[in-house]
Amino acid sequence: MTVFRTASRRHLLVESADLAASMRLNHALEAAALPGVVELVPAARTVLIRFDPARTSAPALEEAITGLDVTDSATGSGRTVTIDVRYDGEDLAEVAALLGVSPAEVAARHQRARWEVAFSGFAPGFGYLAGDDPLFDVPRRSSPRTRVPVGAVGLAGEFTGVYPRSSPGGWQLIGYTDAILWDLDRQPPALFVPGTIVRFVDAGRASARAAEAPASAESSTAESSASHSLSVIEPGLQLLIEDLGRPGFASMGVSSAGAADRSALAEANRLVGNAESAAVLESFGGGVSLRVTGDGVAAVTGAGGPITVTAADGTVLRHRLGEAFSLVAGDLLELGPTETGARRYLAVRGGIIADTALGSASADTLAHLGPAALTAEETIDLAAPSTAPHLVDPGPRLGADRVLPAPGDLVELTVTLGPRDDWFTPAGIDTLLTQEWTVTHESDRVGLRLAGEVPLERARTGELPSEGAVTGALQVPPNGQPVLFGPDHPLTGGYPIIASVDDTDLAAQLPPGVRIRFRTAAAADSTSPDPSDES
Repeated sequence: MTVFRTASRRHLLVESADLAASMRLNHALEAAALPGVVELVPAARTVLIRFDPARTSAPALEEAITGLDVTDSATGSGRTVTIDVRYDGEDLAEVAALLGVSPAEVAARHQRARWEVAFSGFAPGFGYLAGDDPLFDVPRRSSPRTRVPVGAVGLAGEFTGVYPRSSPGGWQLIGYTDAILWDLDRQPPALFVPGTIVRFVDAGRASARAAEAPASAESSTAESSASHSLSVIEPGLQLLIEDLGRPGFASMGVSSAGAADRSALAEANRLVGNAESAAVLESFGGGVSLRVTGDGVAAVTGAGGPITVTAADGTVLRHRLGEAFSLVAGDLLELGPTETGARRYLAVRGGIIADTALGSASADTLAHLGPAALTAEETIDLAAPSTAPHLVDPGPRLGADRVLPAPGDLVELTVTLGPRDDWFTPAGIDTLLTQEWTVTHESDRVGLRLAGEVPLERARTGELPSEGAVTGALQVPPNGQPVLFGPDHPLTGGYPIIASVDDTDLAAQLPPGVRIRFRTAAAADSTSPDPSDES
């Protein structure tokens, strides 16, 4: 059984009968390398396909996938790794009691089983390993731990896994390993990628658990220009370094991340003559003060609000959003509180110099990849303005007609229903599309939590087996109040996704307090004025 479900305008979710069938499908898709397929996100029962609409379409992919030879031949053809485990986990005795065997039998069968990495998720380097021993079907803990140590080996459902870093978690812990699951200096950084065969071996000792080692980081390939920099006086609510992200690493459990408003980032870079993909500063909420070292050219795009440059002699200059302006050594550049929208993007000619992770300088706030949020007294190194690849365009402001909302404003967002709209009643779908939703203060780059008077009514209860999610997805937890996923969202999740927002750049600019009405594309088109009716 193969079911095709729309996940967004550029994502197709392919559902299989079970985990084994989903793994076979993922192997077949990797081998087929279908034209237009950009990335695959395998999960427990599904494979999420991100495709380029300029090269293919959902119907074309459905036809090609239906004709694929999906066999067992590719399964298990990947590399094999061996993990030494100390079987002394806190939950080992409880797991043994649940399974009706002794703790020693749990450890022995865990080692004898053939484990294969079915998919990634949860955190970079975390793999969901499927085994061939039917004994292992273990419920998660009723109360998740607030901190699971790095290297913990756990069981949950039909899977086993190893925590690549310390984090909260509800898996049943049966042991610990010193193996490094995630290392940016290794190629590939993730020890577990889909298709990897994993063999667990008893370490044969009861040594103390290894202390958590700090993650290594790639060094920047660019050299700092000591004569050009920005010093952070005030970072505001959140000040991050962002570029267009790191697509293509879903198999390692790494999302694309990158700028929340990609069009604003590209616009800022064009205004100062940088490549559109150059790293910039992303400010949430404003309140930013930066001291300038060296002369240069800058531009601010995205959310509206005061942009002020105070020269060393006290002269105050106010600049408009979406226009290039000059900077002189000693200037104080201030981005006041945002008035419309939520995020501003500051580009400086030559670009920001920052350490990279997987080829990107973007800060991923969920996965903790890339540079950390900037703090007061930090220095941001800039490349010399002469290194910018393009001439600055002094023409009209780009995106000058873009209108962003202020708190309290009503915004209409077009959505594409799916992939799990069938988990909701007709009344639930109607509520989504007719009720106003408010962006709450519990919102960040991972997602915007929305609040509505009436929760979305479910036709089916419970959770899904973990499956891929996209930026812009409207995931619905048990309380019926949707979460609109941002760029740092988890790759996979178990709550149903009722729809996805088409304009993710606009969604990134919704501050707390904004009211939303969702419309399908067909409904939006039907309410648009007919140009032929204009007098």
